[in-house]
Amino acid sequence: MSAPSGAPRGRVVLVTGGSRGIGLGCARRFQSAGDRVAVTYKQAPPAELGGGPGTTDLLALACDVCDAEQVEAAFASVEAALGPVEVLVANAGITRDTLLLRMGEAAWHEVIETDLSGVYRVVRRALGPMVRAHAGRIVVVSSVVAFLGSPGQVNYGAAKAGLVGLARSLAREVGSRGITVNVVAPGVVETDMIASLGEQRVDQLVAMVPLGRKAEPDDVAGAVAFLASQDAAYVTGAVLPVDGGLGMGL
Repeated sequence: MSAPSGAPRGRVVLVTGGSRGIGLGCARRFQSAGDRVAVTYKQAPPAELGGGPGTTDLLALACDVCDAEQVEAAFASVEAALGPVEVLVANAGITRDTLLLRMGEAAWHEVIETDLSGVYRVVRRALGPMVRAHAGRIVVVSSVVAFLGSPGQVNYGAAKAGLVGLARSLAREVGSRGITVNVVAPGVVETDMIASLGEQRVDQLVAMVPLGRKAEPDDVAGAVAFLASQDAAYVTGAVLPVDGGLGMGL
């Protein structure tokens, strides 16, 4: 895909849920490589938009991925400011944890709508320009929970497992157009979402990790950047665990 005339070099990258944690780590990684990066957020933009020396500000856009009109508006804004999205990182997600016997319809539907259907919406919107250009990179952020399971996260685990089926089916649909679709499956990452589980539960999870520590968002960002790179041009339909060995073999 070509950028608008006179635009700086670098790919156009969109990271959903990019205001903090893994999403912001991914945005910073692409930005440091010279890409032109936009992020979406639901509640608040990144606290600091600048990317440091040699980088430009992130383009931050309010967008609830549960709302198709907001998704359309976000993509239109990116296209007007930067050009068509060449790399999509579908990262936006939430948790509403509780045991299934206590889980109401709202907690189920909110997670499925955000973590699974939200990815459907942004990926579908990104595809048109990618298909026309015969090029594109899509990276979907799943979770080790999709494979291991986790008590109190039936809704989250179902959504994150669904992303694997979505990505692999789509990889078969669009591979002939030069578009790759891959999945990263993070484990215990130093984010607000993990912290919300409580110190005791986090300690239990870290004790199960062969590498013996939590990941940093940049650990995941490195894997995402690889899957979006030319080095991964022949990789599609893959699930890349970034979990310190927590789910090895699954």
